[in-house]
Amino acid sequence: MDGATATDEALKKADWKVGVDIGGTFIDFCALEASSGRVASLKVLTTPEDPGAELMTGLTLLAEREGFDPTHMTRFVHGTTVGINTIIQRKGAPLALFTNAGFEDVIELARLRMPDMYSLFCARPDPLISRDMVFGIPARMRADGNESQAPDTAAVESAIAAAKSNGAQGIVVSFLHSWRNAAQETSVKAAIARLAPDLFVFTSAEVWPVIREYERSSTAILNGYVHPRVSGYLTALEERLKHRGVPARPMLTKSNGGLMNAAEGKRACVNMLLSGTASGVIGASWLARQAGEDKVLTLDIGGTSADFALIINGEPQFGTGELIGEFPLHIPSVSVSSIGVGGGSIASVDAQGVLRVGPESAGSTPGPACYGRGGERATVTDAMVVCGWLGHSEMAYGQLSIETQLAHRAVGELAMRLGRPVEQTAQAILDIAVSEMFVEVEKLASRAGVDLRDFTLMPFGGGGPMLGAFLARELGIKRVMAPRRPGVVSALGGLVADLRGDFIRTIFSPLTGASLPGLREAFEALAQEGRDWLAAQGHHAAAQLTLSCDMRYFGQSYEIEVVLSPQWLADGDAAAIEQAFHRTHEQLYDFHDPNGAIELVNVRLSAIGAGPALSFPETEEIDVPTHPARRVPVYTGLTVETIDVHDRQTLVPGSAFHGPAVVVQEDTTFALPAGTQARVDRHLNLVLTFAE
Repeated sequence: MDGATATDEALKKADWKVGVDIGGTFIDFCALEASSGRVASLKVLTTPEDPGAELMTGLTLLAEREGFDPTHMTRFVHGTTVGINTIIQRKGAPLALFTNAGFEDVIELARLRMPDMYSLFCARPDPLISRDMVFGIPARMRADGNESQAPDTAAVESAIAAAKSNGAQGIVVSFLHSWRNAAQETSVKAAIARLAPDLFVFTSAEVWPVIREYERSSTAILNGYVHPRVSGYLTALEERLKHRGVPARPMLTKSNGGLMNAAEGKRACVNMLLSGTASGVIGASWLARQAGEDKVLTLDIGGTSADFALIINGEPQFGTGELIGEFPLHIPSVSVSSIGVGGGSIASVDAQGVLRVGPESAGSTPGPACYGRGGERATVTDAMVVCGWLGHSEMAYGQLSIETQLAHRAVGELAMRLGRPVEQTAQAILDIAVSEMFVEVEKLASRAGVDLRDFTLMPFGGGGPMLGAFLARELGIKRVMAPRRPGVVSALGGLVADLRGDFIRTIFSPLTGASLPGLREAFEALAQEGRDWLAAQGHHAAAQLTLSCDMRYFGQSYEIEVVLSPQWLADGDAAAIEQAFHRTHEQLYDFHDPNGAIELVNVRLSAIGAGPALSFPETEEIDVPTHPARRVPVYTGLTVETIDVHDRQTLVPGSAFHGPAVVVQEDTTFALPAGTQARVDRHLNLVLTFAE
């Protein structure tokens, strides 16, 4: 066997792990060969009418480009927007809701809050289940878990018949106090399975058994609403991978930043609604730890939106209540703030003659005008082209060529309406996009109580590096770190993520020494549930169990999550738990009441099974001369300047240069404003600092 043949055979048999993330415009691939640390990446345009169809095309292209055999792939991790797009587009399954008689308005009443408290014209979104598809069943479970009225059998049978005749494909069963005792929900589910086996059924207690009927009901409804499309998509995915000969069992990224297998994803669809955004933050967290960055603001700009998250001490922040379209998600998820400003966001002039950007997006079809795919309306990407920051190389791994004239034509139409030069109009579009992101980031920082001047900005996604440095300058952030492959960080996040399952149990009791046995019992039950879940996912090694408790002062309406040590429970140390709550309350609200009585509401547990230990190769920095590939004219806001263009492929650890400049690469373009210094670190991150 000659040397070339031996190399080819080695590539085919190499241990490749592939992460895939489907966005609104592109599907991203990130592949890692474990033994050598070799990394490969690719972007392919999406097909919105058939999500996932491009996955096999991209996998074939990636294998051909890198010379590996997909039949030797040992890990395949996938994130998708199928679930969240189903909700946003309201294309989910027709559902019926069975609830207690007298509580049929539970999802319409919600929490009686308006989306915008400052607007007289805003309205709450229509529920995903219309009022005529909500059926009240005479039944009652008391708050202590004792049944006072069994479900009326005749009413259940009548409701099933009515739901079927009204076109329901599935039923959600949500009764009062099922978090305490789910027997009534279980019995009604069994009756539906017996009388209407063609309907799928979810109960609120099996989806998320938490106190408060609206939160529990709405979570179960989201799960049922997307179930047919998500389940069908995952089934097709498994068949496509099997047909392609991929032996790796597909794993899915979750809203909480962890992974689950496809079988779990078909049932617990609600857990993957924010998989793409969460996966991006997980990938960014991993890159931040590799580079020694402990405080990072992430900026993920795709074609439709800009997503922001905070990484503190190398770890992402978690929360509940993230919005899925118009609806809050009440399960744990990576805390991400989003705004409808992306590379494909359309610029327009309103009736008052004011220039606006987004939230409408050109998406992948037809896309920005400069893509030459039929788009005629100006977008943020077109504005970057008109100013000269974009258009100096092919985009998306050679799949797109920038049509500069089309961008000028689209922006020029707005310029005529505004009565200003085309370059100034393009700059105004960029300024508005940055200012809208600025407002959203300031809100995020205020909620978290952090000073962003202490943070490093990490831009990624196809559009993050284009606008990241301009946003950092406005925020007063002095350091920007762009990863080697910013365009596929979300796909990378799937590769480095752990298995993670979240479990909850409502206990609802005062914090006293007498309540600790019940708290300890709940923790032990959740711990066993978590270990069983990891085993079902195929993880039989040691598990990391993280315990927390939702707590509040008596009289408060809502609680805060407090991380607890299992040792405190083992020792019966109520004082330690109390002090942890006071500290957390002080940190969040700058106030605590050392004499205030405390109430325990929910016990939470995260069961984590560590994923494979992966690493990228590092190279020592050396001082080398850095030469631009060429020079191009760019409108920098006040005038046209001729600036340097650097090819990312030629930059090595230690390469240094200054802005204004442009760095081009296969998956994105990095724009460096004036007054900046850039240097490539030993991880091949491009680190940008602003002059004082």
